[in-house]
Amino acid sequence: MPEAPTIDGGNTVWLLVSTALVLLMTPGLALFYGGLNRSKGVLNMMMMSFSAIGLISVLWWFYGFSVAFGTDVNGFWGDPGAYLGTKTFLAETDLWGATAENPSGIGVPLYVFMAFQMVFAVITVALISGAISDRAKFSGWLLFAFGWATLVYFPVAHWVWGGGIIGAKLHALDFAGGTAVHINAGAAALGVALVLGKRIGWPREGMKPHNIPLVALGAGLLWFGWFGFNAGSELTVDSVAGLAFLNTQLATAAAVLGWLAVEWVKDRRPTMVGASSGAVAGLVAITPACGFIAPWAAVLLGIVAGAVCALAISLKYKLGYDDSLDVVGVHFVGGWIGSLWLGLFATNSVNAAISDVVGGSDGLFYGGGLTQLGRQALAGLIVTVWSGGVAWLLAFAIQKTIGFRVSPEAEVEGIDYAEHAESAYDLSPTTGSGGGAFAMAGISPGAAKQPASEEAPAPATAPVDEKVAG
Repeated sequence: MPEAPTIDGGNTVWLLVSTALVLLMTPGLALFYGGLNRSKGVLNMMMMSFSAIGLISVLWWFYGFSVAFGTDVNGFWGDPGAYLGTKTFLAETDLWGATAENPSGIGVPLYVFMAFQMVFAVITVALISGAISDRAKFSGWLLFAFGWATLVYFPVAHWVWGGGIIGAKLHALDFAGGTAVHINAGAAALGVALVLGKRIGWPREGMKPHNIPLVALGAGLLWFGWFGFNAGSELTVDSVAGLAFLNTQLATAAAVLGWLAVEWVKDRRPTMVGASSGAVAGLVAITPACGFIAPWAAVLLGIVAGAVCALAISLKYKLGYDDSLDVVGVHFVGGWIGSLWLGLFATNSVNAAISDVVGGSDGLFYGGGLTQLGRQALAGLIVTVWSGGVAWLLAFAIQKTIGFRVSPEAEVEGIDYAEHAESAYDLSPTTGSGGGAFAMAGISPGAAKQPASEEAPAPATAPVDEKVAG
């Protein structure tokens, strides 16, 4: 007779910690993207990440989790009413993965698993924003995020992890999101960037990162949070979680070296932006493979991903699409590399779940032939076509209705001020006619020298323009 449902404290605490780590990644992404952006659009860039936290969290609770992880309906989505937000799941039997034979499941309350998957949905949507910096209306972005999450991310999460066509039928592997997150977001980024078109002056004008320390800080927070992203995806505290943790560190470190090696060969000058981007490329590539490959294969994957992504970011200049912050070159390409890597190096010797749970097989170099490589390629192709196509259609519809791209005047003068009435940096003068510290204290600079008199006051200076010119 099955034992009574019990909560596993270790698994629950680990998943709660992992959830917090993954949530931190979205502010980290805001800093990373914000630093890469021009100064006059940094707040708009960061706002797109922060707004994703607000919007997608609510959508996920209300119906997204049901679509992704509800009982499979037809291979494409889960039962929308299974975990609808109007319901409450606090009974002792409401444990994730619970069955009649195993009423405890993995010993984790349903709400904990829901929250963990929620922050995945948040950052996947936020990733797309890097491709359209400096030219997207905030209202258009919110409408796009709502539509894309509903039509693409929630169903694709079901396809990959919720018992849908990719995981349960095709038996493609994706430990933590190479297909569901990175290929998915990268394809959408390309679709929406094609609709919005090129930034004014691109590629003729240089549009370099305005704050490199911000880029490094964001990359560091992403690296830190990614341990929850990858190791947390095991859902339990065991040796595979440790493997995913170690592989995440090794692949990321190796990718930094791979990216810097390309810069050294091409330009003889390795850069901080390159090191930060290489780290993100390694994190992306190891995501689908971290719990399915041996550590030596993770190191090799990182070197390849860092080098290839460093070369891939130049594709936008050759093909003529303006992917502002290289979402396609890093996330789309890196996601594909990591996913295909499983077809070469996945092995049941490090994780028996490859065959026992997913129904997959060993990779080519472990005697499995080309079967798993074909599955990985087909899964990536399905998600690429669906995500890219829907993103293009959504962006096109928004552009033709409420408008998705800001006016040329707003783009040139600064999207931060035009869309949000803010600027990231106060560039008003601190000396001379601006008044400096006197003005900040409400004192006219010449007041201390002028005796009180009935003379007319000097003409007031014009208000300082807060728009950033960088």
